[in-house]
Amino acid sequence: MELQEIRRIVELMNEHGLTHFDLTKKDFHLKLKKGADIDDLRSLLSALPSGSAPSYAPAPALSAASSASAPAAPVAEGSEITSPMVGTFYQKPAPDAPNFVEVGSTVSVGQTLCIIEAMKVMNEIKAEKSGTICAIVAEDCTPVQYGDVLFRIK
Repeated sequence: MELQEIRRIVELMNEHGLTHFDLTKKDFHLKLKKGADIDDLRSLLSALPSGSAPSYAPAPALSAASSASAPAAPVAEGSEITSPMVGTFYQKPAPDAPNFVEVGSTVSVGQTLCIIEAMKVMNEIKAEKSGTICAIVAEDCTPVQYGDVLFRIK
């Protein structure tokens, strides 16, 4: 198989969003894979030491100390909209475009609230209920984890 043929296969994979290609001929075997392999990710995660998250441990102690010294901590209003995936949080579709939503914006079901980029794929996060955005919790262009609060809506 020539290099041009392999390049054409890669182009077809990109066009159709394929992440795996396997071709076997009589005396030839070609296997192409794009993106991270889930088994590789699992092995990397299991290889991490169990005490690898010390940056998260002081935060609850700090907030507990500050809430103990404060007379009354304000309760966050509205329900949370959380991240459905790990990735980078973006408030706008392009650097020069306006934000999808602002504090005080009224949103309806299915309206795009933000984008989370995961493995070079831009995933639109849509509102699952109608309401008014009362807080934007996540910071633009920063990493978010599964379950992190992105917005509060009431």
